[in-house]
Amino acid sequence: MTDTFSTNEEIIGRADINDIEAILQVTNTDVDEVVHIVKDNADAIFTWDYSLARPQLRKLYEKAKTGQWNGSTDLDWDADIDVEKVVSADQAASSAGFTADHYEGTVVEKWGDKEWLEFGIDQRRWTLSQFLHGEQGALLCTAKIVETVPWYDAKLYAATQTMDEARHVEVFHRYLDEKMGGEFQVNAHLRMLLDDIIEDSRWDMTYLGMQVMVEGLALAAFGFMHQMTEEPLLKKLLRYVMSDEARHVAFGVLSLKEVYDGMSDKEMMERQEFAFEAAIRMRDRFLSQEVWEKHGVNPKDVVPLVLKDPTRDLFQQMLFSKIVPNCKKLGLLDRNDQWLRRRFEEMSVIQFEDWEDTGSEYIKFELEGEQQEQPQPVAGE
Repeated sequence: MTDTFSTNEEIIGRADINDIEAILQVTNTDVDEVVHIVKDNADAIFTWDYSLARPQLRKLYEKAKTGQWNGSTDLDWDADIDVEKVVSADQAASSAGFTADHYEGTVVEKWGDKEWLEFGIDQRRWTLSQFLHGEQGALLCTAKIVETVPWYDAKLYAATQTMDEARHVEVFHRYLDEKMGGEFQVNAHLRMLLDDIIEDSRWDMTYLGMQVMVEGLALAAFGFMHQMTEEPLLKKLLRYVMSDEARHVAFGVLSLKEVYDGMSDKEMMERQEFAFEAAIRMRDRFLSQEVWEKHGVNPKDVVPLVLKDPTRDLFQQMLFSKIVPNCKKLGLLDRNDQWLRRRFEEMSVIQFEDWEDTGSEYIKFELEGEQQEQPQPVAGE
C-alpha cells in the first residue's frame, strides 16, 4: 500500500481526539441564524433501467409503504405533561452522576435541587433539539440520495425515507414547541458534520455519513431515551421513529455492502477517514456545552469532570453500538491494515464489533410487534 492516511489534525483539526479545550473551542458563531446554505456539489442522475435488480432494497421499500404512521393522529398531543416531574424521574433513573461531590471546586458544587432540575429540563430540550436538527439533515440527505443514487430500487426506497424524515422533523418540533417551550440552536459539531455530508459530491458518502453514521448513532440514542423515560407521549413518539430509523440504517448497510466490496484500498481509505471524522464529531456534540453556558457555567470547568463519570462513559460508548458492527459489515474496520479498527479502539468502542448489524436487525424494530405488545427492542439488544 503506497497511500497514507491523513493525520488527526487534517481530519478533525486536532492531534488528540480527547483534547477538551480544542473540542470546546468549536462553537456557534451566529446563534440567531435562521437560514443556513450548503452547496451539495452533486449531479442528479436519471436511470432508464426499471428492472428489479436489488430485491433486498425492494423489500425495504414494501415495508416502508406499509409501515407509515401519522404523527398528527397516532400520537396523543392533548396529553398533559408535567415536565418537572418527568425530568426528575428520568434524572434519577439515568444515574447520571450529577452530584455536588462530583463537581467539588466548581460553581456547580453549590447547586441545589432547583438548579439541577432547571439544568435537567434544558438538557432534555437540548437533546431533543439535536434530534430535531439531525432529522432535518436526514431529510435533506435523503432527498439528495433520490437524485444522486444510480439505482432504481434505491431511488424508490429513498423517496419513502424522505417522507419518514419529514414526519420525524414534524413530531420532534411539535413536542419541543408544545411540551418543552421551544428548541435549542444546532450544536456546532453536529452542524459541521451535516455540512460535510451534504457538500460531498459522491453519493455513497451521503449514505455513509447519514444512513450509517448519523442514523446509526441516532437509533442507539433514541433507544436509550425510549428505555429510560416513562413519559407516554415521548415514549410512543420515539418508538415510532425508531421503527423507521432501523429501516433507514439497513438501507445504508445493504446498499454500501455491494459498493464497498469492489472498492480499492485508496477508495476505502477515504471512506474510513470519513467514518472516523463522523464518529468524533458525533461524540464531541454530546458534551452539551450550550446548556452549561446557558446556566452560567464555563464548560471547561465541568466537562472534564463529566467525562470522568463512569455512567457517562458507558453511555458514550453505547452510542456506537450500532455504528461499529455496521462498519464491520461494510469492511471498513479492517481494510488498510485495520486503520479504522485502531481508531475505534482508541475511542473505546471496538467491543461492539460482533453485535448484530442493522442490515438484519431492523426487522426487530417493526411496529407490528409493538402493537401485539411483544418485548420492545432497546439499544444494544
